[in-house]
Amino acid sequence: VLALITGLPAALTTLPLELTVLYNSLIVAVGASDCTINGEAEEIRQGLLRVLEACGASGQDLSTEKLWQKVLQEVTVEELQVPLHRLGALQGAWWLATNRLGSITGLFQLLNSAEDPGRAPCSEGKTQLLSLLRAWKVPAEEASVSLVQSAQDLKEILCTAAAFLQGLQELEAGNLPAALSLLQEAASGFCSKRLLAQIYTCISCCAQRMGKPQTALQHLKRALQVDFQCLPALSHAAAMYHELGEVDAELQALAVLCEALERNSPAAASPAPCCLIQTEHLVHTPALASLLRHRHLSEVKYLLAQRCLEDGRVADAVEHYLDFLSLLQDGLQQQVPLDGGSALPRLPEVFLEAASALEQAGRPQDAITVCEEVVSRTADLIPQTLRVEEGPEQPECPSPETQLAGGPLSQKRESLCCLVWRTAAYLHQGWAWAKLGKTKEAVTQFSRCLGDILRVQLYQPGLETAGSLLPEVKLLQKIRLLSLIGRGTQFLELGKHREALLDFQYGLQISPGDPTAASYLVQALWKLDRKQEAATRWQKLSESPAEEDGQQEGLGRPYPLYLVSCLKQTTFPQNESLARDIQDYLQT
Repeated sequence: VLALITGLPAALTTLPLELTVLYNSLIVAVGASDCTINGEAEEIRQGLLRVLEACGASGQDLSTEKLWQKVLQEVTVEELQVPLHRLGALQGAWWLATNRLGSITGLFQLLNSAEDPGRAPCSEGKTQLLSLLRAWKVPAEEASVSLVQSAQDLKEILCTAAAFLQGLQELEAGNLPAALSLLQEAASGFCSKRLLAQIYTCISCCAQRMGKPQTALQHLKRALQVDFQCLPALSHAAAMYHELGEVDAELQALAVLCEALERNSPAAASPAPCCLIQTEHLVHTPALASLLRHRHLSEVKYLLAQRCLEDGRVADAVEHYLDFLSLLQDGLQQQVPLDGGSALPRLPEVFLEAASALEQAGRPQDAITVCEEVVSRTADLIPQTLRVEEGPEQPECPSPETQLAGGPLSQKRESLCCLVWRTAAYLHQGWAWAKLGKTKEAVTQFSRCLGDILRVQLYQPGLETAGSLLPEVKLLQKIRLLSLIGRGTQFLELGKHREALLDFQYGLQISPGDPTAASYLVQALWKLDRKQEAATRWQKLSESPAEEDGQQEGLGRPYPLYLVSCLKQTTFPQNESLARDIQDYLQT
């Protein structure tokens, strides 16, 4: 019908009907596609040009904003005012959806002044657009005019969408009180349950950034009460509980989220909306997409496994890690987003964490199998020799002054990462064989770990400070220390006390003053009947303050989760008989 009408010369008598048909057709098109509005509404522009044509004017060279200004200021035909205002509201929806806030503000200034030239201007600033939208008087419709969506409903949707959109902008800019006020106004507006849950989730994020975690949790609960399928709210709740240290609540939230994702059921069919254009069609910004990002099942499974392992719930951790590895077999590469928002670390690290969980759960043989996967997959990714040139204050990005010898920084760091994973796998296998009582096999794996680390040649001309080392090199040094201590303990089991002594001495060369290596060194010296040396070192060790071995030197953050169990296993056991023997020796 619209095509038939627009094929005829523009006439003032038919323009009200033509503009009404245009209004209805655009709303039906948006509602039928059920997708966000984007781009320019060319049909509205053509409608305005036909209005000018009927009035004997032209505006082909004008922008859409200037075209609206010309039409509203120059067209005074009474019969056209109502359909033009109605079409103006629809134009406002298009501009709001494309984030053209200046354009929609100017348009509604024109619409309001056209209604009442003597009206006082609305307030300036961040709330000007909302003030203009509220001040706009919806023109009275004739009873004979049939509309698929009333202009009053469209006005309410515009007010809600404007408040929501500007609230998101203020949240992104860090203006939290203004963001909270706008988002609360949006929540009281014209929106579906799904959108209301999303707004509550955004209010929760705002409250969290304001340092009000309990208020944030209350809004997340409200979001889930409104729409139980608002999974981003569950994800945010889990993160909030993690921040508050409420482990049980966090794990429960993650479990519910995981269950919802495993069902993978389509959203329950909602009743047909009373409006064809909805607020959802007008608000689609990167900020909103980031706040409402849906986590994949694999990410949630990993988070569950990781949190359980961190909290010492190794049986649950094993179950979740195995579920994750099962997802990996089903084609995880195609399922996990590769953007920076993913919770997943590099896959070899996940394998090593799974091995750590299996080992702590009393399944050392399974841990060996998982580690073998890491060893085999990194075999061809590590060169025979890695020569690392270091200087102080190494930046992240390569430059002509900061290179790893023989190649760009990023390429060599990737090789270093692979070497870290491979040696960590050997380290875990060594402890797993030790738990199985296979001492010789354990020594073999610890030796393989140490042999691989020798591939790194650290070249530091005139520089000895550890603060200048790459994080991967620091990690390799720690793994080397743990392997030397591990192999030394197995040598003690085999009665090879001299070999054990050498390993503990090498360990102290790598990390002078390490209490674990020093304690085992005392034990080895005592077993070699070098009692005076053992007693002297024991006295010094007793006088030195105990150090926590859970932080990386100079970095202030924990070692990777997959190394925590190895750190625990290398801890020197309480040996009261040795301490008593040394005390008796010193007294005599």
